[in-house]
Amino acid sequence: MANIKLPGLIDPHVHLREPGAIQKEDFQTGTKAAIAGGFTMILDMPNNPIATISPQALQEKIKLAKDRIFCDVGFHFGASKESIQYFPKIKNKVWGLKVYMNLTTGDLLMEDDKILESVFSSWPKNPPAGGPIIVHAEGDTLGKAIALAKKFGNQLHVAHVSLKREIEQIKVVKREGMNITCEVTPHHLFLSEEDLGRLGPYGMMKPPLESKDNQAALWQALIDGTIDMIGSDHAPHTKEEKQGEKPVYGVPGLETTLPLLLTAVNDGRLTIERMIELTYTNPRKVFDLPEQKDTFVEVDLGESYVIEENNLQTKCGWSPFTGMKVKGKVKKVVLRGQLIFDGQNIFGPYGQIL
Repeated sequence: MANIKLPGLIDPHVHLREPGAIQKEDFQTGTKAAIAGGFTMILDMPNNPIATISPQALQEKIKLAKDRIFCDVGFHFGASKESIQYFPKIKNKVWGLKVYMNLTTGDLLMEDDKILESVFSSWPKNPPAGGPIIVHAEGDTLGKAIALAKKFGNQLHVAHVSLKREIEQIKVVKREGMNITCEVTPHHLFLSEEDLGRLGPYGMMKPPLESKDNQAALWQALIDGTIDMIGSDHAPHTKEEKQGEKPVYGVPGLETTLPLLLTAVNDGRLTIERMIELTYTNPRKVFDLPEQKDTFVEVDLGESYVIEENNLQTKCGWSPFTGMKVKGKVKKVVLRGQLIFDGQNIFGPYGQIL
């Protein structure tokens, strides 16, 4: 089958782990993984051990990434009691504010209602400055996030939806005209709780893998337009951390997202046009991201292969999709007219800070 050309894809939800956890991933290895997966633009989350909750922490990230990234990288800011004071200073330097309303990796959990109100009321209401409020809000917590965004007029983006009832809530408020968008991860689309016995700690993430019924609801919402985009939630950890006494949550995903989606295209579950909306058009629109001129990805839609750990660029060196046969392979990536991946070799670094 002839190669087809896609725009440079955008992943709005990535954990590059630097600074503070470079044993898992760093700016070089993470952006190489992005390029190998067909992503030319990614947005990095703030829940590092040294959290991105001050102008100084944000500037340190930018300094560390400069001249070391293979794709373009932008940053999200973290919400905390202490970070509210800095919103006016950093609003033009970030693409969203991440609010952690459920327990996950890092120490940015926010449960105090008064502080949450202060966060939502203080974040800029006039995009593009600052971008949307992005919530990690599972289950019942989603209702609180929606109520706060309604009260203060925020643009709200819901990360990694995984439950049918979350989809139903979002569908209702979308019909009412609320400025709300949402994303789904590949692992929630292509894995379920039935895979946990096989994966063990390598299948542990937040939100957790769910039932086939919930998974079916995600696919339906993907097709009907309720879900706006794919976010890999690329969250690498070392094998030692995954196999420890207290396994950590999170799985890598930058290199497997596109092959999985292309497999769904080949299987007739998804159209190529809808896939482009989910991985390029909508992320760019929601986060008001700049255009990458002369940037594209070539894929062979008909090439089948098995995902293997020894071919991964991510520093963690594993995937929950290891051993899975996929159909659709990245053959070339061009960034601003510059060849940066030829199907085997990655060239650069040519990435820019957004």
